[in-house]
Amino acid sequence: MQLTKFGHACVQLEQDGRRLVIDPGGLTDPAALDGASAVLVTHEHFDHFSESALRAAAAADPALEIWTNTAVAAQLDGLGNRVHRVGEGDAFTAAGFDIQVHGAWHAVIHPDIPRISNIGFLIDRRVFHPGDALTVPDQPGLQALLLPVHAPWSTLGHLVDYVREVAPKHAYAIHDGALNDTGIAMVGGLLGEHGPGLGAPYTRLTAGATVPVS
Repeated sequence: MQLTKFGHACVQLEQDGRRLVIDPGGLTDPAALDGASAVLVTHEHFDHFSESALRAAAAADPALEIWTNTAVAAQLDGLGNRVHRVGEGDAFTAAGFDIQVHGAWHAVIHPDIPRISNIGFLIDRRVFHPGDALTVPDQPGLQALLLPVHAPWSTLGHLVDYVREVAPKHAYAIHDGALNDTGIAMVGGLLGEHGPGLGAPYTRLTAGATVPVS
């Protein structure tokens, strides 16, 4: 399996010519969807979900299918049975990958801001994308945790504890599109080898970079 980072929270997983894209939002180049066999969307916020990009990709490829929660699916009206509504506890196959859904709610930003639904996706029991939440999947020996490193709903201390609890073999940064160079260095310093320790190596991939996931 090959993991490629695209803009902000978007990644692509590829194996044997099959491409699965997760969270191609408004901060992601729509080209991330080129050649995709299936798309997963964790929630409706613009940085994770672009209706226009998904509709364009669906028009370009009549075989493209999308799995997401009820709120996002409602915004893709007209695509029929190509859009699949899933929630916590569901399991399915997309682009030949085995997917399990974990979590139900977006992390709390502030008590005065209503929460929305958010689902995380566990792919082939190896890679976990939590969306905008620090959901702990019930999966020991996780190969790769896609770690949302910058958001209004978390602190770096929360992230340290989260990675320690999940205990993946590697943590890869996502959700970093609003960070400038100073912020990237600060986050990397605290989550990397000079911080308090995650129990797993931490890597920030630049857009377009690819790493193998065994």
